[in-house]
Amino acid sequence: MIEFSTELISLTNKTGNLYAWCVLPNHYHLLIETQNLANLTKELGKLHGRSSFNWNGEEKTRGRKVWFNSQDRIIRGEGHFWATVNYIHHNPVHHKLVNRWREWPYSSAAQYLAKVGEKRAAEIWKEYPILNYGKGWDEDDFGRI
Repeated sequence: MIEFSTELISLTNKTGNLYAWCVLPNHYHLLIETQNLANLTKELGKLHGRSSFNWNGEEKTRGRKVWFNSQDRIIRGEGHFWATVNYIHHNPVHHKLVNRWREWPYSSAAQYLAKVGEKRAAEIWKEYPILNYGKGWDEDDFGRI
């Protein structure tokens, strides 16, 4: 996960402005601003190909599908932005991998807390709660996409 996180951060820093990120054992989340989504998606696809090839080789599971899909969303405003930051940083807690954000080493949470301070982060958490954020984001008005 260290190697993948390092490659992911490097790639995203070249293709956009990375605001928040979190890598978990079976998925990851990014909050990135990019002027070229097609290029970012292409580069992420290459990273997915390299990492799955290497992991499958290490585990002698050639042909196993490692990455299943990706989705992008336009941030609709300040509230959506900060709720997304909270959601990304809270993801390891949500999945019961750690009890507190800063305990998960594969995310931008510790840097975020150092930058804004724990008091301001708590205010942002209360002002922009995640509630049911992330539920149904693979659906649109017409059902599953």
